[in-house]
Amino acid sequence: MKTNNSNNNKPVSDITRSPFVLDAHQGEIIRALRQRQRISRPDIVNITGWSRAKTAIEINRLLEMGLIKEIGEGPSEGGRRPRLLSLNDELGYLVGVDIGATSIDVALADFAGRILDHQSEPSDVRLPPEQVLGRCVEILLEMLEKHGTSPQCVLGVGVGVPGPVEFSKGILVSPPLMPNWEGYSIRSYFQQTVQSALIVVDNDVNIMANGELRVGEGRGVDHFIFVKIGTGIGAGIVSNGRIHRGASGSAGDIGHISVDKNGPVCRCGNIGCLEAVAAGPAIAEAAQKAVLAGTSPVLARIFQERNGELHTEDVGAAIREGDRTAVEIVQFCGKVIGETLASLVNFFNPSYIFVGGGVTHLGDQLLLSIRQAVLKRSLPLATRHLVIKYSSLGSKAGIMGAIYMAQDQLFWVMN
Repeated sequence: MKTNNSNNNKPVSDITRSPFVLDAHQGEIIRALRQRQRISRPDIVNITGWSRAKTAIEINRLLEMGLIKEIGEGPSEGGRRPRLLSLNDELGYLVGVDIGATSIDVALADFAGRILDHQSEPSDVRLPPEQVLGRCVEILLEMLEKHGTSPQCVLGVGVGVPGPVEFSKGILVSPPLMPNWEGYSIRSYFQQTVQSALIVVDNDVNIMANGELRVGEGRGVDHFIFVKIGTGIGAGIVSNGRIHRGASGSAGDIGHISVDKNGPVCRCGNIGCLEAVAAGPAIAEAAQKAVLAGTSPVLARIFQERNGELHTEDVGAAIREGDRTAVEIVQFCGKVIGETLASLVNFFNPSYIFVGGGVTHLGDQLLLSIRQAVLKRSLPLATRHLVIKYSSLGSKAGIMGAIYMAQDQLFWVMN
C-alpha cells in the first residue's frame, strides 16, 4: 500500500489527484484485500484486532464508497458461512505496459487486477519514443473498443521501461539502451489518451519485482531480490515488503557494476560492466567466437542454419544437444552474475533471489552456476535459508507488476 510518508516509494500522485482518499483504518482493510484478493469479516477482525462492531462500521464505509463489494460465501468454520469481500472490479480499468528492449506487452485489467486482455509483439526500444509508445496506445485503444469501453474508464496505467527511472518524475535518466528517451515524458504521452488516469513509470525490473511481490512466490516475503537477465541485467529489491528504489530511483542497477577492468566496453561507456560481460548479447557473442574458433560443431551448424547469426536461445539449444562449449559459456556467465549477487547477499541478506528475463530459456545450467557462485562467495549465515530459483511468473512478471503498480497509485492513505 502506498502511503504519503514513504521516503522509498515517493508518490507519483498526491492527495489532490488520488481518486480514493482513505483514513488509516480504511487503508488497513484495503491493504488486506489487495494482499489476499478476497477476505471475510472475521478475517479482518483477526488481522486488525478490532471489535466486530468497529469492523462492521469500517467495512460499511468502504461499501458505501463503492470501493469494495460482497462476492459470495467462504467456507464455514463451525457456524454460518462468512460473506467474502473483494475490491469492486467494476469501478474502472487498469492498464499495464511492459516495454522491453525487443518487445512490448500491453494488458487491460479490471480494478481488482484480473487481466481481461493481453497482447505482446516484437519491438525495438532504440526507436523514437513516439513510435514505440504510439503502438502501445494503438493496442490499448483496440482492447478498449473490443471490451465496449472508452479511455475515460481507465483509472490507472503502469509502465515499465528498460532503463534508470527517476521515479518521482517518471522520466528516464541517461538510459544506455534508449538514448532517444532521455528526459522524455512518458506520462504526458499516455495522458493525451487516458486523460483522467493516474500514470506511473518505473524501471522494468522493479515492475517485475512488484509482480513477484503481488502475485508470485514473493507474496508475503519481506526481503528478496528479483534479477532480470536479458539484453541488460538489473535487480529489483524488495525490503520490508516494499520496492526499494533508493534516493532517486536507481537502486538495483547492478548491470553496471564493474566485474572485469580489462573487459569489453559497455553501452554506458564504462569498461567491464556486468551486463557487457554476462547478459544476453555477451552470451551470443561468446557463441559466435566459439564458432570462429572451431570449438563447437553444434553452434557452427546452428550458425549456418541461421545464415550467419546466433542468439542466446541458440546457446540453450546447443546445451540441450550436449554441446560442451555452450555449457561452458553459460557456466562462465552464471558464475560472474552469481559472484556479483554474492556481494548483494552479504550486504542485504535476502531470503529469496528470483531470476527472470529472456535468458531463463537457457535452462537449469545458468541457475545452477549462479547458485554455486552465490553459495561459494557469500557468508554462511546469509545463505543458510536463501532460496535461488527462476521466477514462476515467467514473462508475466512485468505486466502483472505494472498493473498492480497502477493500482497502487489510486489510493492515498491518511495518517
